[in-house]
Amino acid sequence: MNTATGGITTGQPSPPGSTVDQDGVNFAVFSSVAERVEVCLFDANGREQRIPLPGRTGDVHHGHIAGIGAGQHYGLRVHGPWDPAAGHRCCPEKLLVDPYARVLDGSLTWSDAFFPGGDGDQTGPRNRDDTGPMALKSVVVAPAASQAGVERPRTPIDRTIIYEVHVKGFTATHPLIPPELRGTYAGLAHPVSLNHLRNLGVTAVELMPVQHFAHRRSMLERGLRNYWGYDPIQYFALQRNYASHPSPHAALTEFREMVATLHGAGIEVILDVVFNHTGEGDEHGAHLCFKGID
Repeated sequence: MNTATGGITTGQPSPPGSTVDQDGVNFAVFSSVAERVEVCLFDANGREQRIPLPGRTGDVHHGHIAGIGAGQHYGLRVHGPWDPAAGHRCCPEKLLVDPYARVLDGSLTWSDAFFPGGDGDQTGPRNRDDTGPMALKSVVVAPAASQAGVERPRTPIDRTIIYEVHVKGFTATHPLIPPELRGTYAGLAHPVSLNHLRNLGVTAVELMPVQHFAHRRSMLERGLRNYWGYDPIQYFALQRNYASHPSPHAALTEFREMVATLHGAGIEVILDVVFNHTGEGDEHGAHLCFKGID
C-alpha cells in the first residue's frame, strides 16, 4: 500500500472505479450531486492522504494519480448537499467504498459513526464522526489474467437445468471435502462437488448472493448473522469468508478459478443479485457506499 504519489492529472471518465496503467491509477466516480470527490489513499499503517479528483465530465468525477498501483487501499469522501428530505446525503466525514471496487479489505464493526442522520435522517443534529479508521477499504486490482481455453458451456435454454446453491452451505459439512475447503468457492469446485452436480444432471448452478454483504447491526445484537447474503454492501466485490485463504485478493482469485473449473465441467454459473435493498438499509441506515455518493 504505497501512498507516495507522483502527482494527479484529470485522467479519464471511464471505465468507472479504479483502473491500473503503467504510470498509476485512474479513478472515476459517478455523482450527479457532488461538489467535490476525494480519493483517500491509506498506507500500511492506516495513514490517510486525501486527494481531490480534478476532472469532471458530465456527472463523472475523475483523476489519474501517478506512483500508485495494484494493492493500493483507498476510499471515497463526497462533498455536497446534506438534504435528506430531497434524498441528498453527502457527508464527507463518512469514508465510502468505491461502488466499482473488485476487492474490499477489513471487516465491518458497527458504530454509531456510520449513521450520520438524526431521527430518520431528516431531523436532529448530524453525526460528523469520522469513519475513516473503521470503514471497509477498497483495493486497487490489477487487470485479470486471461482464462485461456475456458469457455462457458452456452447450454441452450431449452436444455438448461438450474440448481440453486449456497456456496458456503453446499460443502460446509461435507465429509468428503477437505476440511480447509469446506464452505468455500474452492469447495464448490472440488471434484466431489463436481461429481455430485453431474450426477444430478444439472447444467447450471445459480449461486445465492456472493457479493460482499453486511450482517445487520440489529441481527448481531441478537446473536444472529446473515446467512443468505441478501444485504449487499457493494456489487462487484466478493464475500471474503467464502474463500479458503484470508488475504484480501483470495476471494477474487478463488472465485475465478471456481468459475473456470465449473465451465470446464460443462456447468454454467448464474449469479443471484438483489437490487431492491442493500446493507445500508432504509432512511435510518448506515453510510457505507451508495447512500453518501448520490
